[in-house]
Amino acid sequence: MRRMLLCVLPLALVACQRDVPPVPAGSAEQGGLPAAEDVQPLPDEVPELKDVVEMDPRYIVGITYPPEANRYPGLAAELYAYARSARDELMQSVEGAADLQPGTMYDLSLRFSVVADTPALLAIAADGSTYTGGAHDNPLIERFVWLVPEQKLLLADDLLTDADGWAVVSRFVREQLHAALSQRIDADELEPDERSRMLRTAGRMIDEGSQPDVTNFRQFEPVLGRGDRLAGLRFVFPPYQVGPYSDGIQTVEVPAAVLLPYVAAPYRGLFAAD
Repeated sequence: MRRMLLCVLPLALVACQRDVPPVPAGSAEQGGLPAAEDVQPLPDEVPELKDVVEMDPRYIVGITYPPEANRYPGLAAELYAYARSARDELMQSVEGAADLQPGTMYDLSLRFSVVADTPALLAIAADGSTYTGGAHDNPLIERFVWLVPEQKLLLADDLLTDADGWAVVSRFVREQLHAALSQRIDADELEPDERSRMLRTAGRMIDEGSQPDVTNFRQFEPVLGRGDRLAGLRFVFPPYQVGPYSDGIQTVEVPAAVLLPYVAAPYRGLFAAD
């Protein structure tokens, strides 16, 4: 799977190349990276969120934040905590690793971006990856939907009223994922036996990863409709949940008409009734 995000930054051009030699800590000569005095490390207390660049002969870290996240200190704290946790995990791997092979560098690239911005909510997507050896990177995927009047996150546990709602969402999501799977396999023009095998294997992953359990639908983002009301929600599934790593991130949009009968009363006003 190709490396995601931050490839728009000079930092990523370094991180995405595994075969380049390590650079000295704080070097400003690789791709126009800032000098050591310009690097913004992650402090212990939540600051105003600013982009982070860290370089070391063993690892590289790049984190970008949208300026909108600084409007709400509670949301900024959530984003900062997620970034801090990802960095801490990387550093544990760095400290626990034996001598790295020449040309190998661990890295963390993480980008927070605005998905939706209305008077009622600010939704932020966290997408990235961390590399600590092995055949490929480990994806980082998280979604934050901040309710502006309430000054809190909207969580899947609070969104729908009961298990019946998640059963309906599960059925809808499964239908969409199975249809997409069938289209991908048809496009590959496989032999009948191989096609049947792949449908069974990947279909089993879809069924297991989309069971009507709220934990399977933790990651979602708003789909805006008219008047800043929500036309639905886009549920986000990381690699391995409903398909192999090679399928990457998969998403399914569930329209408001499917969700509204089960949305908890405090949040129905967010959705477009039509």
